[in-house]
Amino acid sequence: MTDKTLHIVGGGMAGSEAAWQAANLGINVVLHEMRPKVETFAHQTGNFGEMVCSNSFRSDDDEQNAVGLLHWEMRAAGGLVMASADANKLPAGGALAVDREAFAEHITAKINAHPLISVEFGEVSELPTDGTWLFATGPLTSPALGAAIAAETGTDRLAFFDAIAPIVYADSVNMDIAWLQSRYDKGETEEEQKAYLNCPMTKDQYEAFIDALAAADKTEFHEGETAGYFDGCLPIEVMAERGRETLRFGPMKPVGLTNANGPENKPYAVVQLRRDNKLGTLYNIVGFQTKMKYGAQTEVFKMIPGLEDASFARLGGIHRNTFLNSPTLLDDQMRLKSRPNIRFAGQVTGVEGYVESAAMGLLAGRMAAAELLGRDLPPPPFTTAMGALINHITGGAEAKTFQPMNVNFGLFPPLDGMRGGRKGRKERYKGYTDRAKDDYNQWLDGQI
Repeated sequence: MTDKTLHIVGGGMAGSEAAWQAANLGINVVLHEMRPKVETFAHQTGNFGEMVCSNSFRSDDDEQNAVGLLHWEMRAAGGLVMASADANKLPAGGALAVDREAFAEHITAKINAHPLISVEFGEVSELPTDGTWLFATGPLTSPALGAAIAAETGTDRLAFFDAIAPIVYADSVNMDIAWLQSRYDKGETEEEQKAYLNCPMTKDQYEAFIDALAAADKTEFHEGETAGYFDGCLPIEVMAERGRETLRFGPMKPVGLTNANGPENKPYAVVQLRRDNKLGTLYNIVGFQTKMKYGAQTEVFKMIPGLEDASFARLGGIHRNTFLNSPTLLDDQMRLKSRPNIRFAGQVTGVEGYVESAAMGLLAGRMAAAELLGRDLPPPPFTTAMGALINHITGGAEAKTFQPMNVNFGLFPPLDGMRGGRKGRKERYKGYTDRAKDDYNQWLDGQI
């Protein structure tokens, strides 16, 4: 009799989602997690689904945004990650942001309570030769397991560096200078419209801040390491190096905001902080991932008007992200071609972002469950957000230049007869999402 147990390595969002999906299809799941026995640089707890960077799942607009469409698809499939996000969401304008601690606690409780999921704590450092396995070890794959993967694939691990933004205690922000407002007053409620703290800068303050970023002590890379950043998570000082005005057109853009402490004063630049927990006691500095050393961070960030006396719950940092060259290594079932009993899911496959990682866990969990039940589950159509992503990482991308990718409409097959360019974008995006929802529902209806 074939063992119908699925072993999943990694209790992040992808692993937790995969476990949830497979167990709900009647498969016994063993979830292996090395934390808290083996710690990582970025994690603070041993909870499942812990968020280590931003607390935002980005746009929740399922008609005009590819990320929002991915939210919709995951909800339609009974996704644990989206259910946990919805249960612990915070005001964030048009974005979906969550209380990170409550979110992880919710996922942990659901996993621990599921009758078909058991948890084993400890590091898995080899690729098993038998059994059905799914590796969702994420960007912080342990060195030992990374070496085992590299030995199996015959290639060096691909890696880039990812940076974490600092978190500030809300009661240490000077509200005589800062004010509460979402950009363009986005949101249906007053709470949503005031989801961000805004710290204004004059031109002189901005120029001094840029100079301080350039001069600050920064984390050095170890000998032999190369720094290839993912553009969606660049350290702020790296952005500043690309031009003195880069930040003013990026995370510090002053548009869509009116200074409540002096409406006549038009800021030259604005630093935004987004609520990080339900109590509203913690705020993270939006887009301020950094590789500055801790001492330099406190000095430089206290130059921001309103943060002169700021207290930090967590300072920023930098860590190594590991991912596979998936177009050459994985089939369209996310199986390792050289060892079909092993699947990969999540950020280690070369998708970027919480939602994308969890979505790949959802797919891998369902595919593994179908296989154990003796059935075939084809990938979703390429016209859907999930289908576009899995197509990209398992063959649609150019292997020689493969880099982590967020979901975006550029991955979708074109729509016939739709107008191109910026002027036709709203109609075109609605066409993409309408088509995707129809095709995704048909894919779901045809399943187990």
